[in-house]
Amino acid sequence: MNADAQPGYAMGRLHRQEEKIIEESKVPYTFLRPTTFMQNFVTYFSHTIKNQNAFYFHGGNVLIRFVDARDIATVAAKILTYDKKAHLYSYKSYNITGQNALSYNQAAEILSRETGWKISYIDLSEEEARNGMKQRGMSDELVEIIIDSLKYINRGDYGSETSEAIEQITERKPIVFEQFVRDYIRYFS
Repeated sequence: MNADAQPGYAMGRLHRQEEKIIEESKVPYTFLRPTTFMQNFVTYFSHTIKNQNAFYFHGGNVLIRFVDARDIATVAAKILTYDKKAHLYSYKSYNITGQNALSYNQAAEILSRETGWKISYIDLSEEEARNGMKQRGMSDELVEIIIDSLKYINRGDYGSETSEAIEQITERKPIVFEQFVRDYIRYFS
């Protein structure tokens, strides 16, 4: 999301460089620019949720409109199979967001309510986050790109605004975080 923001953030600038290559190719394109995926809670946090009843992240109290990857897939499928006016979505970019802006603390509350046991969010310092990524074997370059992105997110410049793209393109509301947790509950218990 916000790949075209100026000055933006490292990950967004990398995505924008890729978009420019596609634009210069003159091939029709549609860019989908989602905010943070709900599925990241499964990929990155489910192990500690299961084993420690907590998840750890450098996310502060910023509000993010987490988006379900299934909504992004539905938007992409609708665009790719739209047969009335093929040009309707061509040469456009869409920010893709979920309905509700949530903090990581609010996400922990929803996880607790839906699973039936207390799940805590532990806000890591920047240094703790950096050290954790390095311990997992991430390169220094990747760690710095992610830290730069987290700084951008934690300033509130990312993911709190609303996009109507899911509803406009799919004609249904985005999946809410509560539904996501119910659908993926096996990963948290």
